[in-house]
Amino acid sequence: MKDLPVDDLTQAGCDTDRAECIYAAISRLLQQSHFHRPEDVWRHISKYILQPGDPQRVHVLLLHAVFEKWDIQRQGPIPVWMPVPEGIQETNLAVFMESFQGPARWREQRTGDAQRDLPLLQQISCAEPEHFWPPVLRHLRIHFHTPPSRMRQAARNPDDIRWLPGARMNIAHSALGMRDPDAPALIWAAEEAPDTLHTLSLGELRREALRFAAALRRASFSPGQAIAIAMPMTVEAVVAYFGIILAGCAAVSIADSFAAAEMASRLRIANAAAIVTQDVIGRGSKVHPLYARIVEAKAAKAIVIPAQPAKGLQVKLRQGDVAWHDFVHSVPADASFEPHIADAYDVTNILFSSGTTGEPKAIPWTHVTPIRCGVDAWAQQDIRPGDVAAWPTNLGWMMGPWILYAALLNGAAVALFQGSPLGRLFGVFVDKARVTMLGLVPSIARAWKASNCMQGLQWAALRCFSSTGEASAPEDYHWLMAMAGYKPVIEICGGTEIGGGFLAGSMLQPQCPSTFSTPTMGSSFALLAADGEASMHGSSAAVAGEFAIVPPFLGSSQRLLNRDHYSVYYKDMASLPGSQMPLRRHGDEFERLPNGYYRALGRCDDTMNLGGIKVSSVELERACVQGVPDIQEAAAVGVPSPGGGPEQLVLFLVPQDTGTFSRNPEIKAQCQAAIRSKLNPLFKVDRVIWRDSLPRTASNKVMRRLLRDEVKGHAKL
Repeated sequence: MKDLPVDDLTQAGCDTDRAECIYAAISRLLQQSHFHRPEDVWRHISKYILQPGDPQRVHVLLLHAVFEKWDIQRQGPIPVWMPVPEGIQETNLAVFMESFQGPARWREQRTGDAQRDLPLLQQISCAEPEHFWPPVLRHLRIHFHTPPSRMRQAARNPDDIRWLPGARMNIAHSALGMRDPDAPALIWAAEEAPDTLHTLSLGELRREALRFAAALRRASFSPGQAIAIAMPMTVEAVVAYFGIILAGCAAVSIADSFAAAEMASRLRIANAAAIVTQDVIGRGSKVHPLYARIVEAKAAKAIVIPAQPAKGLQVKLRQGDVAWHDFVHSVPADASFEPHIADAYDVTNILFSSGTTGEPKAIPWTHVTPIRCGVDAWAQQDIRPGDVAAWPTNLGWMMGPWILYAALLNGAAVALFQGSPLGRLFGVFVDKARVTMLGLVPSIARAWKASNCMQGLQWAALRCFSSTGEASAPEDYHWLMAMAGYKPVIEICGGTEIGGGFLAGSMLQPQCPSTFSTPTMGSSFALLAADGEASMHGSSAAVAGEFAIVPPFLGSSQRLLNRDHYSVYYKDMASLPGSQMPLRRHGDEFERLPNGYYRALGRCDDTMNLGGIKVSSVELERACVQGVPDIQEAAAVGVPSPGGGPEQLVLFLVPQDTGTFSRNPEIKAQCQAAIRSKLNPLFKVDRVIWRDSLPRTASNKVMRRLLRDEVKGHAKL
């Protein structure tokens, strides 16, 4: 490490006294002979010398001073967080490895060092399912009414492979009924009183969910029917979600931010027989209608919860709709109800992911899918019994169900904040609730950084962050780590279609911001280069290409309700040498870095990711053309933010009259308004670019990739 004068620290924003203190501490550190590797020096500086209140420029200055001789081209990105030996030994995976008997290969090759043995365990999780999965299922306390005959039944067609063949179960019973009933299950607070915590025990949550299930049965809803949920992530939403599954019905996940037309299409596709919703949504001093959109969407019978119970319902209900209190209290509090026992492949949840044809793909989760949520959280985010996990989301997106199963199957509680996660009040809640794992999307971290709203909060219980939904910017996540006293950000990439992640960070490995360090348990994949060459994980070659999953993969979808599953994910995909089974298409491009880690490069098809929400180009284009009369054609593309980070939405527009049309400077705002009203108010238009025409293929398809590459090229100039 080069010598840093005090002046360098003061110029980076430190006051003189603090700069001299840092300088003296580092000088003493460098005099100790055992600190000879930059990783060791940085681990000590980040843990014991730097403070969250130090200017971020000081953190960056010291990081690059410590790693001044680090060759990024040869060694990969600089690691900002590194695990300590005592922390490694306490992780779920290290504890598991100590008792895991495994196949002969494990017993012969393991070293006893959890870090060194992680790749071997990950390989065995793919190659030896009959050895790996039984002890993991026991840890998650997955209860089988009828146990499976084996872990996996092979087939030539990936959609015919069967996990847990013969098993009968109810995954909600495993989540709610297999651990201490007195342990906290839900911890929540309102935005106006973030440090006033309320708690529902696991036993109480189970009783409330069973009562809701009994009310569904009393109202003549039968197993197999679909019941939608469109509302914020409240205690009642969680009760309804698990109650629907305990009753043998399928929960239909609909985001409460959707316009009525988008809600209607999802209700129609799922054939929802009823919907659980809220009268309005409160955001600070503002109140937004929700039930009104449900009515406009022509939803079936609605069970309506008041946003403010003390005020009662703030809307007049349609004939046939019912208030939550009346519906639930149609069943006595002490009424008994036994969970519906189902085939493991029966549908528990219908979620939606945008494709490239405009209509969202309807993805059924079975009783098997949530096991992926639980095992990812156990292995990657290291969620343990007694922990508290938080992720600002709702049941309309896969991270809503994910966080419920991720926490409860691992014996942890879920922390729910009834308000916006963008301000300090959310940070106060995280501190008071003693959250140990905090999930977020990069745009939340960026908002915190811009406002500095979390300055001074301790978050003493926090062990790690986690991030998914969109690409992150390294500088934002270095700031996030530093702000919390250097806690790692466990990135995870996956999808609604697979119930969790296939690529992630690990508490056993150093973490470089905005990268992924390991496949998840049971995940095998290849990067398909432009020449068709498939590069497997473990190869030393730094390469970029389309990401493809090697089936089988526990949790991944095997059918769609409104598409041909095989055509969407397997048609025209290559097979690995020696295998007749095609690789599974995912749609993202990744690059493998020199250190074997991975970085996401964005979508390689016409679906983009805006603020953690997948949306097709077709949907955005249709909204603009229908909503803005002066537009003849539109092409929507998503491009990475300069320097990395979330995708930005760029619109290429062709005017109705290319000869005389004045390029209206208000067109961007008009497109934004159309997208907000027809699709989602969270989608933001970054730029508008005019064209006399759009590039097309011989078959008249818009060449969006060409437009995307054009925007990327200009960004590099």
